[in-house]
Amino acid sequence: MTTVSSHKVIESVNGAKLFKGTRMKPLCTLLAGLFGLIVSFSAWAEPELSDAKKMERVYQMYAGYREDFPAVKEISVTDAMGMIKDGQEVIFVDTRRTEEMEISMLPGAISKKMFLGDEKAVDRDSVIIGYCTIGYRSGIFARDVAENSTEIYNLKGGLLAWVLEGGTVYDRDSPARRIHVYGDTWRFVPNGYEAIVFPFWKQFFPFQ
Repeated sequence: MTTVSSHKVIESVNGAKLFKGTRMKPLCTLLAGLFGLIVSFSAWAEPELSDAKKMERVYQMYAGYREDFPAVKEISVTDAMGMIKDGQEVIFVDTRRTEEMEISMLPGAISKKMFLGDEKAVDRDSVIIGYCTIGYRSGIFARDVAENSTEIYNLKGGLLAWVLEGGTVYDRDSPARRIHVYGDTWRFVPNGYEAIVFPFWKQFFPFQ
């Protein structure tokens, strides 16, 4: 399996579905951010969910996001894990921001910028799987990359599904139990994990 020995972190800019489009008008961006905060405050009032309920919620949210990239090939966490176990060459491409990647990443993952800019870093004959917090940003990335005839799968449910299904994430080369979930809307980490979020004002401008 082709892997990268250390998790190089290079800035990757993209947004969650809450902030669709890369040229949003300031007012629209502000309203989207305020809507996210309302959703977040509602989530804080909910009782703590079991991991099974969190997984259910993650997959429900992902199903809604997928409407924006229906033609993108997706792969489940269990299938991706199976490929790795069987010795297939798999490369994970992290489509999140630098700050998110610094908290934790999937094993051997590379950044979106490295994937796009360094041909030697990627074996194009490998199975390439993009991911983000829950699968929206990586789905948009996979859709755009496919326009250049590069096949890339989107990880269904993203990083959250990976850990909820029993997968491990890494801080540099060591297992980690912290995950950057972007905002409280996506605070569905397993019990025993710490969720990291951006300050609310930073969530207003995801395409910086």
